[in-house]
Amino acid sequence: MEPKDIVNLDVMRLQKKMSKTLSPQTVKHVLNLLTWIVNYGTKNNLCEGLTFHIKKPTVNNEVTEDLNPDQLNALLEAIEEDSNTDVANIMKLALYTGMRRTEIFKLQWHDINFKTGFITIRDPKGGVDQRIPINELAEEVLRSIHPKGSPYIFPGKDGGHRTTTGHAAQRIVKRAGLPKNFRPLHGLRHVYASMLASSGKVDMYVLQRLLTHKSPKMTQRYAHLRDEALKNGASQIDEIIGNSRIKDDLDNVINLR
Repeated sequence: MEPKDIVNLDVMRLQKKMSKTLSPQTVKHVLNLLTWIVNYGTKNNLCEGLTFHIKKPTVNNEVTEDLNPDQLNALLEAIEEDSNTDVANIMKLALYTGMRRTEIFKLQWHDINFKTGFITIRDPKGGVDQRIPINELAEEVLRSIHPKGSPYIFPGKDGGHRTTTGHAAQRIVKRAGLPKNFRPLHGLRHVYASMLASSGKVDMYVLQRLLTHKSPKMTQRYAHLRDEALKNGASQIDEIIGNSRIKDDLDNVINLR
């Protein structure tokens, strides 16, 4: 069909059919792709455009995974026990740096600078190159890896660009007893961000830079954890003053005697 022959009902039927098996985010991506194709055609005088506006589904994409201390310990044990050391190290790096899976897969040895203490992230989610600091845990992981004759730190088939962790990551998550919907790599990125935000020691700007978010809005999903840490910090005054009052009361009792 040419764009001029497509009616709104066609798009509604397509959207309904896709919604049965695909996530709202994927449906939105497909409808965006259709819009871009039509816009490209009309802009270059290749065809007539649509006679209506394509409405996209509303997507709530603010899903954040977190792990309690017991779950985190179980995961770290499962990672250490797994026979696939490459995937184990990939998962560690995701947890220790908060890097995206695609960024870890693309990571090459020349992106690591132990002297300056920074990792260069190339083309992070379509943006300009970014640098993030190498913490001690991440450095320990990176130094433990022996190059395999490939420019990639975690090479795929024939030393090329890796595109998957296969079944190993899911196997590790299952062995650790984590929820079935926990995403092995992206979930660890959320755990990293949640731990920093809830520590109360990292502000939202720093967290945004560490996660290489383009907009502070993307980092705001962790703001409630930061707020909770601030509330916990402020509540310490209750305990301090409370203990002070108890001490004064004891002193008064002793003086009366």
